[in-house]
Amino acid sequence: MKKWLLCCSILLLLTACEEQPSKTTKATGTTEQIPVELVDVIDGDTIKVKYNGNTETIRYLLLDTPEVRHQTLGKQPGGEEASARHKEIMKTGQVSIEFDVGDRMDDYGRLLAYVYIDGESVQEMLLSEGLGRVAYIYPPNTRYLDEFEEAQEIAKEAKKGIWEVENYATDRGFNQAVFEQNGDCLIKGNINRDGDKIYHVPDSQHYIQTNPEEWFCSEKEAKDAGFRKAGG
Repeated sequence: MKKWLLCCSILLLLTACEEQPSKTTKATGTTEQIPVELVDVIDGDTIKVKYNGNTETIRYLLLDTPEVRHQTLGKQPGGEEASARHKEIMKTGQVSIEFDVGDRMDDYGRLLAYVYIDGESVQEMLLSEGLGRVAYIYPPNTRYLDEFEEAQEIAKEAKKGIWEVENYATDRGFNQAVFEQNGDCLIKGNINRDGDKIYHVPDSQHYIQTNPEEWFCSEKEAKDAGFRKAGG
């Protein structure tokens, strides 16, 4: 009888000690925002900063913006806009960075971080304005994935920026072919509030956000209609 009770007690103890499945899907880690000195804004999702006495390149976590000067992709529509807006934001206050719990460096030697300006998420700002997409989701570096996807959805529903042209922003990147599929007449002619006639080519800074009054098939056609090139 005593042996039976002892066996039952041991069995109950072992059962109680079994590891229960965790309901937690997010690692927490530190949320410390570390002040850094901004050195340069490279493009829409990359900056250089002074960190721990060294100049480091910071690649934004969970964000991808169109390229400005990629070796193979070249300049993508929306890249100039994202880069220009990014530079505006970074001038407005104190820059700080926050690491997640996973890898802190990518294969190119860049630090991976969340970036803030006066405590406000720069990633979230760019996503909410339709200047980038949520991407490069590699757990456990997913602390703010839900918040970023919500910001992206707001821009997507409003057809802002990269979401204005259907199927341009995809899960795999930016599909420049959609501009070719829309025909050869891709130059946007816009008349501003001062009556100035300005045309925008697909890789120009304000192309995506421009609402055209007219479309042109060539720059010559736009100029013949009295339009001048944006930035010219």
